[in-house]
Amino acid sequence: MRVVPLRLLLLPVNKHTNIPPLYYPLWLLLKGLSLLPLSMLYLLADFLYFVIYFVLGYRKKVVLNNLQRAFPEKSPEEIQQITKAFYRQFADVIVETLKLLSMDAAEMARRITFTNQELLDDFVQQGKTVITMGSHSSNWEWVLSAGAVQFDFPAYGVYKPLNNAFFENFMLRTRSKLGAKLIKMKDTLRDFAANRNTPRVVAMLSDQTPLKSEITFWTTFLHQDTPFYEGAEKLANKFGLPVLFLDAHRTSRGHYTLTFELISDGKKDPAEPNSITETFARKLEAAIRRHPADYLWTHKRWKHRKLEG
Repeated sequence: MRVVPLRLLLLPVNKHTNIPPLYYPLWLLLKGLSLLPLSMLYLLADFLYFVIYFVLGYRKKVVLNNLQRAFPEKSPEEIQQITKAFYRQFADVIVETLKLLSMDAAEMARRITFTNQELLDDFVQQGKTVITMGSHSSNWEWVLSAGAVQFDFPAYGVYKPLNNAFFENFMLRTRSKLGAKLIKMKDTLRDFAANRNTPRVVAMLSDQTPLKSEITFWTTFLHQDTPFYEGAEKLANKFGLPVLFLDAHRTSRGHYTLTFELISDGKKDPAEPNSITETFARKLEAAIRRHPADYLWTHKRWKHRKLEG
């Protein structure tokens, strides 16, 4: 086993990290674990799967309810198979996100394959900012870093800051380690106004459930009346930007393929309102149907009810 020099663990813990001293032991533990090879971390993932699924039953009722509503045509046995496959994938994502803290660019490039990067490259070469609409599928935490490693232009991601100071600092370091840039959600409009003609890609996770007070668009999604955020569409229409759907699929443990699909070329206003968001919902639904265990099912995606009229 490779011996980890103590200086590699202690280096980040200094007055410039913004890590509260109370969290130093946790930081050292997470940093130390991240330095282990993924083959060893997957042993930890196997243990986490057993604890999360069989011992704690973490959100198992939510997951089962989501799957039963999304796939009413599937038998109880099929739903159970998808459930177990999801929890295995979920445990893997946890340790893979941890590994990101120490992963180098070469390893990331080996594990992520872009199948049609030329679709994105063509728009960026026109001097445009390109919006990608992604989701919590496969390992969404690796996607932005993979772009930062693979692309010859800047890769940005929009994110919502966490309330806990330690985990906010931890995730910022993790997500930006390989060169990705981050934009706070509240600063998104200002950033796009200042950089509308900057050749780059901006990734947005567009499948999150809006706050009830912020719902302006509903569509049928996996048999349910479902609200979606319209942020990506509003930015694209306001600044005339192309939009791509990003389909992430796990091909084997620790290996993923990312495929772009055109939603809008940004050259003209859409013929119908909400067409970008609607197209995203249809493409996401198709991707989930192809690989249902890849999607994150632990959230109450359908907690809001659509009121008639």
